[in-house]
Amino acid sequence: MLVTVTVTLAAACAHQSSAPVKEPSGNASVSPESTVYASKLQKSDLPWNGSSSPYNAEVKLGDGRRVALHYRRGEGLVEQHYSPRARAWTAPTVIYRTGTDACQGIHLRTRNGTVAAIADFGPYCYDGEPPTESLAAVGVGDLTDWSVNVTKDFDGWERATVSEDGQRVVFGRNTTLNWSVADGFEGR
Repeated sequence: MLVTVTVTLAAACAHQSSAPVKEPSGNASVSPESTVYASKLQKSDLPWNGSSSPYNAEVKLGDGRRVALHYRRGEGLVEQHYSPRARAWTAPTVIYRTGTDACQGIHLRTRNGTVAAIADFGPYCYDGEPPTESLAAVGVGDLTDWSVNVTKDFDGWERATVSEDGQRVVFGRNTTLNWSVADGFEGR
């Protein structure tokens, strides 16, 4: 019984430690963070002739983490986030899937760990038509889950305002859409 308790306590302590755990072979095991953050930053595959593409957006959070969103043809809006501790990015994750064209650019705002994003899509955006899918998206915490609201046949949100405490976001353009940590998007 004493051996079992000792092994259990040693395993529990090793699991809670932020240092890599030694394998019996003497090789350090991979920490959970290094398996989550093991990618390089990817960029949009949409052509752009200017200096910085509006189809890529990046913002730095107060704790040193970074969040990047970009458009991928045939996929939609893709998110990655960076850990300064691991010095790497998460694998790209589609937070909104669509086959329509990217419209306008991606706009990000952050405050107190909350990230708000505006992005638009439509089938004829390259021809100058307005978007048919206007996204308001919010990521918080570890940034693995994003709340996404799609407004159809709308000319896109002009601004996102994040409250000082990061608990609320207001998206605006002649009308408003509210998001809160407690309730998500209003009425959704």
